[in-house]
Amino acid sequence: MNSVERRKVIDVHVHIWLSRIENDIKELVKASEVYGIDKMLISPLSGYDPSVEELQTLNDHATDAVKRYPDIFDAYVYLNPRHDNMVDVLRREIEDKGKVGVKLWVATFCDDPRAYPVYEECIKYDVPVLLHSFVKTVGQLENETRGNHVHNIAQRYPEAKIIMAHLGANCYHGIRAIRNDKNVWVDPCGSIYRQDDLDYTIRQIGTDRILYGTDMPGSYNTNYGQVLEAEISEDKKDDILYNNAAKLFTKMSLK
Repeated sequence: MNSVERRKVIDVHVHIWLSRIENDIKELVKASEVYGIDKMLISPLSGYDPSVEELQTLNDHATDAVKRYPDIFDAYVYLNPRHDNMVDVLRREIEDKGKVGVKLWVATFCDDPRAYPVYEECIKYDVPVLLHSFVKTVGQLENETRGNHVHNIAQRYPEAKIIMAHLGANCYHGIRAIRNDKNVWVDPCGSIYRQDDLDYTIRQIGTDRILYGTDMPGSYNTNYGQVLEAEISEDKKDDILYNNAAKLFTKMSLK
């Protein structure tokens, strides 16, 4: 990528996995250098129903990555709504560890009552909640959030800042579900999508609620190329790649 092509980019959805922490950090740092990414937001992950100890380890690793590479990373606090200490963890990680958002994966549906305190606290702290949302024909996980669940929680907490990841995996399901929920943003992260998926999303909700995410480590160019090839103005491409996230994440550090 030469200087002429250089655009400001915030990737709101990258991962470090418990089984390969250092390798993932190394790959992400390399990607930031190769592609000129201004900021990546780390979502640490392990199993589907992580223990209290696993979550603490993951959140500590995310904190360490931000300390080591503050110009590259910020991080979400990863929570499990099944844990009694969930709110205490959220408060500590945001107040003391500098986390800029919350990540919920598949321990419960996002609209499970056990997750309600997450949204209530995130409203107080003015931080977004990143929700894995994935509808599948085969292999749907027991508590895997889908677009209708995101809609439910958006309606219950209209002041919450909610991010539905992956366009819901099937955009014709996920985007339709949240189309009128103005407090729901989406990201097209992953490498499984066609250009039509992003184009459909833009037609349905415009560009102001679309954030750029990749699911790295993994493919970067697929998602980046979809934004560049979208039939929208250059300013709107910049909004997706950078500006929307810069406005949404009020606690994120930017140069």
